[in-house]
Amino acid sequence: MKKYEEVKVLEKQLEDLIRQGADLIEKGLRYVDHQRKTDRGPLDVLMVDSGGALVIAELKVVEEDAMLVQGVDYYDYIAKNIEGFARVYKEFNINPHQTARLFLIAPSFSLSLINRCKWIDIPISLFSYKCITLDDSKEITPVFSDITVPSIPKPPVVYSIDGNLQYITNPDMRRMAKELLAEIASWNKDLISIDPIKVDISLKVLGRVFCYLYPRRQFFVIGTYDNEKKWTDFPIKEHEDLEAIQTLLKTNINRLK
Repeated sequence: MKKYEEVKVLEKQLEDLIRQGADLIEKGLRYVDHQRKTDRGPLDVLMVDSGGALVIAELKVVEEDAMLVQGVDYYDYIAKNIEGFARVYKEFNINPHQTARLFLIAPSFSLSLINRCKWIDIPISLFSYKCITLDDSKEITPVFSDITVPSIPKPPVVYSIDGNLQYITNPDMRRMAKELLAEIASWNKDLISIDPIKVDISLKVLGRVFCYLYPRRQFFVIGTYDNEKKWTDFPIKEHEDLEAIQTLLKTNINRLK
């Protein structure tokens, strides 16, 4: 195995290394230009990816959180003038209809910067690097590593009894289902819990399920144990259907307590 030594480079050297080997960062990536003047200051490096999208690369040779703001400023300028850039660099076949990308390239990134990137609604990629020389060679080779930007956390799904009952489009049946749940809860508020789960409603006594209420468009269904202790679904389509089911539910609650 060859020995290597890690070396420090200046930003100008890093630009030259990227110019000579852009595809070491990402396969198919091609160098376009560097230090292009803009009203936001000079762009570090411009590249084009294998799909024809323009890539704006902000480089740092030290960890620096401010590079994110700088990169976004340059990206904003490019996005507003992308058709002009495609014409100026027409030999690179830049596709102005492809969304431009932002690359941040530095030896390391703070956790704060990485976390902030997930909230930025543009294609942004982070690459850490180190520069090495093999054995006694003076040739510097950059090694790039793709840093994963975390996904935006999804808010927890909150279900509600009223929300689940809204699936019943028949207002009389929806009201009947709501009254039934209130009646069951009144039997023993300390022992009985009623919880919405996705589109259905679970009813428990001492943590044990004794019933499910399944909303339907024009009616609802009560799932519970019949008199032979077999789980059975009972459609509730009119008020008379409730009388027998209430007696059965009370029996099941007493059995499970």
